[in-house]
Amino acid sequence: MTTPLEVLKNVYGYDTFREGQAEIIDSVMQGQRTLGIMPTGGGKSLTYQIPAQLLPGLTMVVSPLISLMQNQVDELVAAGVAVTYLNSTLAYGERLDRMDSLRRGEYKLFYVAPEALETEDMQHLLTTLPINLVVIDEVHVMSQWGHDFRPSYLNMLPKLGYIQSQFGLVALTATATERVRQDIERLLHIEKTVQTSAARDNLALKIEHNLGAAEKKRYVLDYVRDHPGDTGIIYANTRKNVDELTEYLAARQVKVAGYHAGMSGVDRTNAQHAFLFDEVDVIVATNAFGMGINKSNVRYVIHFGMPGSIEAYYQEIGRAGRDGLPSEAILLFSGQDIVLRAMFIGNSDGDDTFQQQEKLKLDEMVSYASTSMCLPRYILHYFGEEVPDCGHCSNCLDTRPLIDMTVPAQKVLSNAVRMKRLRGEAYSKSTMQNVLHGNQPEKQAWLHFDQLPTFGLMKDIPAKRIGDFIDSLVADGYLVISNPEYRSLDISQRGAQVLKGELTVTQRDNILAKRVPAHSTSAAKPVEGLSAGAQDLFEHLRQLRLVIAREKQMAPFIIFSDRTLVALTEAKPQSLVEMGQVPGIGEAKLAQYGERFLAAIQEFAQK
Repeated sequence: MTTPLEVLKNVYGYDTFREGQAEIIDSVMQGQRTLGIMPTGGGKSLTYQIPAQLLPGLTMVVSPLISLMQNQVDELVAAGVAVTYLNSTLAYGERLDRMDSLRRGEYKLFYVAPEALETEDMQHLLTTLPINLVVIDEVHVMSQWGHDFRPSYLNMLPKLGYIQSQFGLVALTATATERVRQDIERLLHIEKTVQTSAARDNLALKIEHNLGAAEKKRYVLDYVRDHPGDTGIIYANTRKNVDELTEYLAARQVKVAGYHAGMSGVDRTNAQHAFLFDEVDVIVATNAFGMGINKSNVRYVIHFGMPGSIEAYYQEIGRAGRDGLPSEAILLFSGQDIVLRAMFIGNSDGDDTFQQQEKLKLDEMVSYASTSMCLPRYILHYFGEEVPDCGHCSNCLDTRPLIDMTVPAQKVLSNAVRMKRLRGEAYSKSTMQNVLHGNQPEKQAWLHFDQLPTFGLMKDIPAKRIGDFIDSLVADGYLVISNPEYRSLDISQRGAQVLKGELTVTQRDNILAKRVPAHSTSAAKPVEGLSAGAQDLFEHLRQLRLVIAREKQMAPFIIFSDRTLVALTEAKPQSLVEMGQVPGIGEAKLAQYGERFLAAIQEFAQK
């Protein structure tokens, strides 16, 4: 009997499983309803693709985006797996043909969109297929506490009918807080949850503070020019920003495409195709782009504007470095981002509870942007995981001396205590900021905060910098949100220790004076550490990959990932047997591409 490890080697070309993969596969093979929580790029898809090839009958994968289906189907076909998909992009006749092929048992797994489950012909099809395993991908969108809640995804459960109760089930996501995890476990009657570390050691995180719109554009242009040939995603918060930044880069000879929901379907498809097929180096997009994009060689993700939550941010930056090679994620943060995000929330169709929840997520994102803590450590703490400092984010690499900010922190904390003592409740950042700056709006005159000894205590400091400093105290845990509805701030136990003189507050720069840009880091190149000759060979193989990709009309990374090309460069195999030992080269890919890549390596050696 074939084992999961043999499938891993023969089909995918790897000798060992990554953390969590074997445990999830074992659970699925035993018929347990399983939830897998693994970081983007952690290999979630193998946890159902391998069982699908070993179990009798069919595996049905419910996936929220068409792009994900097409990506993964293309990769599986290239690896020699019998797979197809059913979605709205297919002509009616093609859809019927694929349904007939599924009934005849010509496939081992198929992908379907949740909306398709509502159609009458799909409901009938499901009753005629020998489905043995149901997979729900990106399952966090099913939870009302998730960062991208979709009621339609939750509503599909009744449509699965007898399938979800009689056959195996595996649900997968990259991001889930404790609350989201418990919600999913309840909704899907999960019997076993496997959660691996969300840490991405190959991903260097960086924040650049207080850049204006023009400065952000120049930063992006300089970065792209400093990383020629690398593929990147730049996320902007509005369609206008996408269009303007795309035009700005294109006018400066950058190979770039734009993507947002306001474009026609044809234009969006063309932009995505250009990105996946390495016809452009950069895509500028709103968050409408990316979920389900399985392109493994994205070397950097830049956020031109701040996302609305840490969950959204971590999922979006997870699209960089999926092949495990060094990559970088940069957040360009300014106070205007907060105003824009708050406006999005206020204009949303959500009820008061939803908007309150989104405001709390925004507060947490602002705290992340303001913290002096190790950036990955801050994010992983948010997801309930405690890790040491990463050593390679912009905060860890910041070599500026620590500045004692205890006295101004005591002023802010003392003000919070006095405001609460006077009125019997805590107040928001904006109100605290006004009191410290000595500004009392007429509508708040009845509160009599101007009678406090802390009123105007920081009047010589611009109000915005006071607000930035308050954000940093929230980020580092000296202040906490005590009333989510009004986003009221109260001092924490750590804050009380600061007031008593038992704890000092230190920061890398004096926010109250002027925000100094963080220490600059640069993403390591995929071929870093290779000799000049080896780098030339890597580029030679990359060009061959591009030629083959265009011949076969498929994305280059589907043929071989950058990581596999690096391994080929280092190994320089002299035979197909030796090439078959290189990680990432399974039997089907060796048969299809082995001779050409072997010839290229030998040709390069002769030159």
